[in-house]
Amino acid sequence: MLEYFRLSSKREAALPLCFNAIPNAKPVSTFAGIAPKRLLPQALHGTEIAMPEIASPPLRHRVRSAMLRMVLAASLLPAFMETAMSDTNDTLLLDAAATGDNRAIASLIQTGAAVDPRDDQRRTPLLIATHANNLETARLLIEAGADVNAKDAIQDSPYLYAGARGHIGILKLTLSHGADLKSTNRYGGTALIPASERGHVETVDTLIKAGVDVNHVNNLGWTALLEAIILSDGGERHQAIVKLLLDGGARIDIADKDGVTPLQHAKARGYGEIVALLEKTGR
Repeated sequence: MLEYFRLSSKREAALPLCFNAIPNAKPVSTFAGIAPKRLLPQALHGTEIAMPEIASPPLRHRVRSAMLRMVLAASLLPAFMETAMSDTNDTLLLDAAATGDNRAIASLIQTGAAVDPRDDQRRTPLLIATHANNLETARLLIEAGADVNAKDAIQDSPYLYAGARGHIGILKLTLSHGADLKSTNRYGGTALIPASERGHVETVDTLIKAGVDVNHVNNLGWTALLEAIILSDGGERHQAIVKLLLDGGARIDIADKDGVTPLQHAKARGYGEIVALLEKTGR
């Protein structure tokens, strides 16, 4: 009697067995009329393979066990290959983003590579491109559907990072592609707060016009206005930012955790121009 092996899975598969190198058995170069080079294609296309009778029970058991292992291996091979290819594409895309190889990025995306794989720091290709302020690479990835709000292990997203660093071109792209204006960084601050601290005037103006809350308080108990005073040198850029914040509705009565107001901080630091702006606003 012939015995048949077939594995029920996403795609039925059966793998014929070559009996070469089986102890105490006559070498056989083909099985059921199938040449060795055709074994894998037959298995992956669901061919039902018969195993002829073997007189010796121990040998039959060994052959049957070997055949089942090969059937299982053949059925899993497509999944393994798919996973390996996916992992390879992920690595290639992350590397291409790091080097700004836009031709490679376009090719990978065209062949179906996932656009938001993660590296060991949970960064996406878009966040990597944003770190480098590579506008064209960021544009290519965003237009391919990259998530502008995808956060890494330290809670940075392309949108938040572009805002904090003043990468205005990438920031504007994220804003036009679904940036979450309420999202916050690891300090609990919106993109507007670090932008105000670091003196990115155009970025602050852009974020205020986009609708970011000018009075949001971060985990340190500071608003954008407080950071623009406490962590600044009081120079022209921060004077311009303070004016933008005030014109955008920033409240001067929101004090820090110690109860110190923006006006008190400005006076303590001798920032006369900022003091004048705050006193003129009067709210």
